[in-house]
Amino acid sequence: MSIPHLHPDSIEEIKQRADIYEVVSEYVVLRRRGKDFVGLCPFHAEKTPSFTVSTSKQMYYCFGCQAGGNVIKFLMDLHKRSFAEVVLDLAGRYQIPVQTLDAEHRQQLQRQLLERSQLYEILTAACQFYRHTLRQSQGRAAFEYLRYQRHLKDETIEQFDLGYAPAGWETLYRYLVEDKRYPVQLVEKAGLIKPRKEGGYYDVFRDRLMIPIRDAIGRTIAFGGRSLADEQPKYLNSPETELFHKGKTLFALERAKTAISQLDQAVVVEGYFDAIALHAAGITNVVASLGTALSKEQVRLLLRYSDSKQLILNFDADQAGTNAIERAIAEIADLAYKGEVQLKILTLPDGKDADEYLRGRDPENYRQLVANAPGWLDWQIEQILQNRDLKKSSDFQQVSRNFVKLLKKIDNNDTLNYYVSRCAEILTLGDGRLLPLRVEGLLSQIAPQKSSYSSRLVQIPRLQRHKSKQELSIQESVNTAVEQQNSLLEQAEALLLRIYLYCPEQRQVILQALEQRDLQFSFSHHRFLWRQILEISSAWSLQQDLIAALQDKCLQFPEESELVSHLFHLNEKSQKEILRASQVVQAAIACMERVLREKRYRYFLELWQQTDPKAEPERWQSYYQAFYAEKQRLQELDRQRLFSLTELLSATHEI
Repeated sequence: MSIPHLHPDSIEEIKQRADIYEVVSEYVVLRRRGKDFVGLCPFHAEKTPSFTVSTSKQMYYCFGCQAGGNVIKFLMDLHKRSFAEVVLDLAGRYQIPVQTLDAEHRQQLQRQLLERSQLYEILTAACQFYRHTLRQSQGRAAFEYLRYQRHLKDETIEQFDLGYAPAGWETLYRYLVEDKRYPVQLVEKAGLIKPRKEGGYYDVFRDRLMIPIRDAIGRTIAFGGRSLADEQPKYLNSPETELFHKGKTLFALERAKTAISQLDQAVVVEGYFDAIALHAAGITNVVASLGTALSKEQVRLLLRYSDSKQLILNFDADQAGTNAIERAIAEIADLAYKGEVQLKILTLPDGKDADEYLRGRDPENYRQLVANAPGWLDWQIEQILQNRDLKKSSDFQQVSRNFVKLLKKIDNNDTLNYYVSRCAEILTLGDGRLLPLRVEGLLSQIAPQKSSYSSRLVQIPRLQRHKSKQELSIQESVNTAVEQQNSLLEQAEALLLRIYLYCPEQRQVILQALEQRDLQFSFSHHRFLWRQILEISSAWSLQQDLIAALQDKCLQFPEESELVSHLFHLNEKSQKEILRASQVVQAAIACMERVLREKRYRYFLELWQQTDPKAEPERWQSYYQAFYAEKQRLQELDRQRLFSLTELLSATHEI
């Protein structure tokens, strides 16, 4: 469903009607403490409550992980959903009419929301019907298949709402349309029935074991049906619908997302029953693809729940499984090459799938295999070497060519360095004296865009071996100084932004100082927040609640918002900071200007050193005056500051 721009009045009404205590308490056990409520934070593991909900402010904040915001932000972060999706869900829950900025779309949007709500209801009713039928005489074969062939306990069957679609052509149709009185057009849109050419409708799923497919927050959106006879296909999924998009959905994600976040790792298997068996064994960070190649959208959906972006593919060990892995790698290779996903490949012993492997084994065995799964590049290297004899000239050349193809695609220099060495070592056949030759051979075949790096790859290790201890010590000191300066600058910018938000009397001072000194925020997340501030300030009166308006706007940019959300909240330390806002503003501005002046000083100094005073005396003199003026300004800044840079850094910790 395409979602038009929502009217700010609708968003504001939803915020006012959707009580944060009511919503949060569905997910967190809250206990009153003074005016507020506290509980264990749902966003990180903790034993002592640091998660606070304020009903007066309609805000939440965790003093442990700094997560915070309003009711919309809470649901966005908890379920990893977009701003518009959460707003529309809350609108439906509290029966709030939704307006759009374009009046023409208003009625259309209301119809779409009503239709989606009915589709969810129809699919839930179908799920209940299939589940009930499984326990009837007509579902006996399906139930026995689950118990005796899949070895599933009643508890697992109940947890996954497994069911049975009767063999009749119109059984579900009659139940939903004639008994439950759902509109036939909507039942068809839900993907449960299809029209006959001669008129009437028939059930999509007949005589099949039924597996509900749910979205990330647990709503039934489709079904997978397994044939119990020889009917093909063996597995049949619902068709694409308004609610169900196969390439954007993962089976069992609603059950796996918490464990994925806790373990910081997601496992993807091929089949429904592989995922179900692993969950039944207590391995719950597992999802299944839906019979198609793993898509980039599915991977991005999973990565929302993992900070380290670690993904393990555990597909079948047969040729079909290998092909599926290669298709998945091809689909998400650009993410993997850039390091946006830490991809590993798990192939189980004896060609078994996860369901087969777990039978009669301790689940800990599977966990160990996951822990030791090779990286995707290592797996590809093993595939290249498979059934090859490097002592044969033809095989050696083929392997070498395939290594080069693989290495050409690696963008990250450190990764390239490692795998050039790894492949070269394999090609030496154990003779270490050949290693430099093999490295040079591989590098010479890498694409031209890698060539400048390739030469450095060979030379840099040699140079580093000849560096003196004094040179290395100086380099380390320089690196440390740069890191400290960047850390200090980031804290100075954060202080300035927080004071702008909480001290209206300082806003004009900050604006003038930045404009007069031509200063820009150095960190991208700070630049993002400053752009939003300026946009809101130009459209709204500064007497209005800037923080609330800013939070609403930032919710539409979840990735950027996550990096600045802590600035919207005051803890004990930041409350003391703003008590001396005037001094902190001056120190922060001075810190930002000093970084700018330092860059200009080094720039003009380098130009002056590179200019020949005899050949270009005037230019040489102008560069000298420019870098000397910057040097004087740096000295003046250090004299003027009420806090030194070190004092400012210590102040942020001390107070």
